[in-house]
Amino acid sequence: MEGHISVLLREVMDAFRVLPAESPALILDATFGGGGHTESLLQLRDNLQVVALDCDADAAARAAVLQQRYPQRLHFHGINFAEIDSLGYEGLSGALFDLGLSSFQFDTAERGFSFRMSAPNDMRLNRREGLTAAEFLETASRDELVEAVRNYGEEPRWRAVVDAIIDARGTGALLDTTSFADLVARTAASPRKWQGPKIHPATRTFQGIRIAVNRELEVIEKGLPAAFEKLAPGGILAVISFHSLEDRIVKRFFRRMAGRPEHGRDHRSQMERTVRAKLLSGKPITPAEDELSMNPRSRSAKLRILQKLI
Repeated sequence: MEGHISVLLREVMDAFRVLPAESPALILDATFGGGGHTESLLQLRDNLQVVALDCDADAAARAAVLQQRYPQRLHFHGINFAEIDSLGYEGLSGALFDLGLSSFQFDTAERGFSFRMSAPNDMRLNRREGLTAAEFLETASRDELVEAVRNYGEEPRWRAVVDAIIDARGTGALLDTTSFADLVARTAASPRKWQGPKIHPATRTFQGIRIAVNRELEVIEKGLPAAFEKLAPGGILAVISFHSLEDRIVKRFFRRMAGRPEHGRDHRSQMERTVRAKLLSGKPITPAEDELSMNPRSRSAKLRILQKLI
């Protein structure tokens, strides 16, 4: 949709073109976002319908536009994909997860996802529930902050950042995106090291806090198996991840469904494994040079594709 650039759009559409064109298809877009992937799916052919999910209240209006454009073919539900089990749809032809933020979310200052614009430090995907990032930073235990900054954000100077967050409580520095970013930048990188790097020193910490606030890894671990179970045999599951921890969850789940070792320490025999799917992408698919030049935000995107057998 206008104002939003869908990542790996060409490659995602290619993944779903393997479905039999003569048969009606029902595809789950578990992360509607800006609606770009959904609209392109609807454009593939007239006998294809999409079930789209998004817990972001702002996404409903964008979905309504597409519902008028494609009558009776788009079914929107304002829920998180962790709640896929609650949907009545079965025998899906395919399912798509795009685990990144939409441009609408990132570029809307008051959502608090970006430190390029001063705004309340929110970061919630669903603003109707849960703690804001500011509330999390002011109240989380030290262990919870360590998990967010070190484990989720993979910030090398996590000790200093966590200490700075705790010291800043009650000062107001944690309430605004830019003041929080300045606090982290002063802590995570010295002026000598930070001479206009490609990645702002606060990027990793912002990412880690966002993941913690929205329980993003937890919902991925819940949503992927639920979507896989709703696929019909032959159905396609495609997942775009942007973070190494997300991709690790996807990779291990895909390999488990394909009867492969999930990681280097998985030494089970083949007799102990069940082959329920086949990998359609051995290595993750990444954006081509033309996409990177047009949309630099896609640089960390990885697409993995799986086809259900049983």
